[in-house]
Amino acid sequence: MLHLLRSAGHPESDEALGAMFRARKSVFVDLLKWDVPVLGGTFEVDQFDDVHATYLILLDDDARHLGSARLLPTTRPHILGSLYPELCAAAVPRGPDMFEVTRFCLDRGLTASGRRIVRDTLVAGLVEHALARGITAYSAVAEIGWFQQILAFGWRCRPLGLPRMIERRMLAALRIEITPETPGLLAAAGIRAMPVPAGERRLAA
Repeated sequence: MLHLLRSAGHPESDEALGAMFRARKSVFVDLLKWDVPVLGGTFEVDQFDDVHATYLILLDDDARHLGSARLLPTTRPHILGSLYPELCAAAVPRGPDMFEVTRFCLDRGLTASGRRIVRDTLVAGLVEHALARGITAYSAVAEIGWFQQILAFGWRCRPLGLPRMIERRMLAALRIEITPETPGLLAAAGIRAMPVPAGERRLAA
């Protein structure tokens, strides 16, 4: 089930939020070795996880994390504008109808086919959320491998500047246009929301 949440204080104040912050620590800190804050040795929580953040969290029937993403308003401090403005060839794009997609997280316990299903379901959920709330564009910062995947999803998407090596990672910024045609463009590329079969949920129960 896909949940839409805002921060409610401490990560343990909500089951879905707690599962997401634990998964983020497992992926971004333990696996990818990002130098980001960890709360209590358990939760990856940074300065942007405040009352202005919105979260899309996909859980299985047992309330275990499958995937998640964070949305930040670009009219406030956000990752591209605050940390990596040099990734934009022109001014950092901002606006009340533009949000930044950050912390796109797929659970480490998923099988390869499960990861694809969860990824596609989250992408479709981001578009559905945008269309329902008048969001016309997303921005994002991504490592080059993920950046290339995003460009290939079929939606209208363009780089905001040339990739740069920053802190030993090749990073790029991009802008994704969201219109009523976007779901059809994604579907044509094979990207659509799907239920995750029980056997694909985890490599190990």
